[in-house]
Amino acid sequence: MTVQNDQLPELEADLASSLCETATFGMGCFWGPDARFGALPGVIRTRTGYAGGTTGNPTYKEMGDHTETIEVDFDPSLISYEGILRHFWRNHYPNRDAYRGRQYISLLHFHDENQEAAVEKVKGEMEAELGFSIETEIAPFKGFTLAEERHQKYYLKRYPGALGQLEDMAPESSILTDSIFAARLNGFVKGFGNRDALLEEISGWPIRPEAREQLKQKLKHMKW
Repeated sequence: MTVQNDQLPELEADLASSLCETATFGMGCFWGPDARFGALPGVIRTRTGYAGGTTGNPTYKEMGDHTETIEVDFDPSLISYEGILRHFWRNHYPNRDAYRGRQYISLLHFHDENQEAAVEKVKGEMEAELGFSIETEIAPFKGFTLAEERHQKYYLKRYPGALGQLEDMAPESSILTDSIFAARLNGFVKGFGNRDALLEEISGWPIRPEAREQLKQKLKHMKW
C-alpha cells in the first residue's frame, strides 16, 4: 500500500462526531490531566486553559483568579459523561487547599442540565466510594480561555526527537492541540496506555483506510 503524507487534520477529518460533547474541569496542574484524558478511548480532543475566574484575558503568568483547567471533547457513544466524571474524581484529591490561590483547585463546570444531573449523581457515588465529602467547586460553564501553545500536549513536546518525526503530519506545532493522535501520544509518553492497545484502537477509527495505515506506521516506527 502506498502511504500518503497527509497532515493530521486531513487524516483525522472523519473522527469529529456531530454528537461530540464537552467536559470542563480543573484538577491541579493541567499538564497531567491533559495527558491522562487524552489517552482515553472515546476522547476526541483535549486542550488546556483557564476558567472559573472574573479577571479578563488570563495567561499562565497573569492568571488572576482563574484555575488551570482542561476541556475534553468526547464521543458519548464511546465514553459517557458519567465515565468522564468518575475518571475525574478518582484521579485527584478534590479537597486540596487553595495552594497559590485558585490556580490548582478542584473545579467542575457543567454545560447543560443533563451534565448537571450527572454531576450530582456521580458526586454522591464517588463520596461513598472515596469515604469523604467532595469539595470540588461546581458551577455552570461560563467560559474557557485557551492556554498558550507551549502548554498544549506538554509531555509530548518534551520529546523533540518525536516532534521531528511528526513534522510531515504537523509542520506547525499548533496542529497538535486539536489532534486525537497527538492526544494519544501525549498520554502514551506520560505512561497512560501502551503501543499495542493504541494500534488496536487506531485500527477501529472511522477514518479512511489509508489514513489509519499512515497513523499506525508512524506509531510503529517512532523513536523516543
